[in-house]
Amino acid sequence: MRLGICIALGLLIIAQKACADENLPVLKTGSEVYSNVTVFSTTATDVYFTYNNGHGMANAKLKDLSPEMQRHFHYNASNAQVLEKKQIEANTQYHAYLLNHPSQPPPDEDRPAPPATGNAPQTLWRMDLPGALSQAQSENKLVLLDFTGSDWCPWCIKFDQDVLSTSQFASYANSKLILVKLDFPQHTLQSDDLRRANQALYDQFHVNGFPTYILLTANGNELGRQVGYLEGGPNAFIAELNGFSNR
Repeated sequence: MRLGICIALGLLIIAQKACADENLPVLKTGSEVYSNVTVFSTTATDVYFTYNNGHGMANAKLKDLSPEMQRHFHYNASNAQVLEKKQIEANTQYHAYLLNHPSQPPPDEDRPAPPATGNAPQTLWRMDLPGALSQAQSENKLVLLDFTGSDWCPWCIKFDQDVLSTSQFASYANSKLILVKLDFPQHTLQSDDLRRANQALYDQFHVNGFPTYILLTANGNELGRQVGYLEGGPNAFIAELNGFSNR
């Protein structure tokens, strides 16, 4: 069962009104002013968008917009209050989960990974798609893209713990896949070049939520994608990937 698309900490986004790449020259929210905005989704409480011609991504509370823009996005204060209450409850539940299931902090991209210990298989995540495609061609493998918010998206973090960090997935990936992590962190330092490269791929593959996992051939053709958390652990994810590749 898919638990949904994680776009903001502690909540599952249930789209109230999908805005199919609606373009706005300017969007004002409180004291913030965004230019060259492309809206890709709204909920009862928020609007989600890219700005500066796709070089940045953000969300804004509908209650902070002008009355004109609130009407444009069909803002309903009563519905928003109900959803905000549910969001607070979801945040509380997720924070309780983290207390009982502590995770390791996200890796520093400038620091090499520690050496493997024991016989447990390890996975290597690249951060460059062109190099991954070249490696996949030479090794006769497929490429898996992981669009993630590694330090803020709860379902990204949970899927990493439940699936991507397991030895079962590592064994499968080492024999079948070249892995590429395309991260959009909020708290972890990231170089400008890497951030721009990740945003370009986000736009190229029309991603609109985290986590999103896309399976590619070695030539870069998409075989299938999973958006959101998938229950069932590594077995379910491996079966899904096999299903994509056998279409």
